[in-house]
Amino acid sequence: MSLLPELRYPTVTELVTSARALAAHRPGVCTLRQVGSSRAGRPLHLLSVGHARRAVLVVAGAHSNEPTGGSTLLAVAERVLRERELRSDTSWHFLLCADPDGASLHVTPAPRSLFDYHLGFFRPAGHEQPEWSPSLLPPDRLPPETRALTGVIDEVRPYLQVTLHGTDLGGSWVQLTRDVPGLAEPFAKSAAELNIPVETGASDAAGWPASGPGVHVMPAPGAGAAYPSMPDDARHSTWYHAHRYGGLTAVVEVPMWASDLVDDPTPHPAPAAALRQLAGRLLRDSLEVERILADAQPRLPDVDGPLLRAARWGLELVPGLASDWVHTPPADNSRAYVGSVDAFGRRLPLRAAAMLLRVLRESEDHAAPRLERLVATWSHAFAERFRARWVPLEHQVEHQSRTVVAAALHARDRAA
Repeated sequence: MSLLPELRYPTVTELVTSARALAAHRPGVCTLRQVGSSRAGRPLHLLSVGHARRAVLVVAGAHSNEPTGGSTLLAVAERVLRERELRSDTSWHFLLCADPDGASLHVTPAPRSLFDYHLGFFRPAGHEQPEWSPSLLPPDRLPPETRALTGVIDEVRPYLQVTLHGTDLGGSWVQLTRDVPGLAEPFAKSAAELNIPVETGASDAAGWPASGPGVHVMPAPGAGAAYPSMPDDARHSTWYHAHRYGGLTAVVEVPMWASDLVDDPTPHPAPAAALRQLAGRLLRDSLEVERILADAQPRLPDVDGPLLRAARWGLELVPGLASDWVHTPPADNSRAYVGSVDAFGRRLPLRAAAMLLRVLRESEDHAAPRLERLVATWSHAFAERFRARWVPLEHQVEHQSRTVVAAALHARDRAA
């Protein structure tokens, strides 16, 4: 994969500049205001379009390594301004970036390859992520980004919150905290038109019922977890905060690189055996990163920076997750699901290695070249295994934008 995208992902500063221009151009319809500050003092901005009481909230930048959402957010805002019927009885609110501190540390706005993407990779530890922190921390320790987001939800009381996510390599899928009847059809149609595969067995939604291919609905309370060791619970995340007001959340995922192997619903011939093999590889790869970290740590000037915190957090998930794959029956027996688990098992040690590499490079540590070779090898193997092909940025944005609007229209019918 060496094709440079025609466009690049905007920075948070560029998002704010574009939103400010929209607000200045249509002051009677748009407002831009600060709704909070990050831990480092960076402002969190909300762009609002329309004045109706019925509301949709769109959130970008919850995960700093998933950059498509910022472009999508602006595209949807522009569409709402163009198409009066979208705002005739609905106001739209756009949180430009839920984690500006994280965005400042993820530095690959125009990746040429998965290796290039990982050279600038950053994704914070789970308890530092604004959407997930309520599932991992007590209320009095929530970060200010989370409090800003829940404050916006409390203020606008959206019938639908859409949070814009993405995957480095795979397909597109939607996660819903409540079903949105009718959404699966326009979602699938859009993906097909833009040659984006639908990820039918996404491990992120393992064990969730599906209302259509790639459209997964959160199971009822009391359902067993597909991965018992994982510390987070979506029911305690900010996704569920909208339920206080009768609303729901849709999480719309799009890939940067697509794999046509992720939508195969046919049964895998031996899913349990495959997951055992993937668990073994996950443990071996993670141990390799842990050894490099243990060797280099005494030489590092700052052992508690955000990159190392995130790398260690990811590595700490590995033993429990590997045990889940070995001892818990597969949540899905399809080839698509086993492939999604394969990708998940590649990401955890690769991301930890990539963030550790950035630390070692910064301190000019002698272990950096060895780790860089490992990150390169794993990145190339990941791309080759899944036959990665770049999804043009305009297609990523168009598909995510269409899905946001379709979710808003169908959820509005549900809420009426």
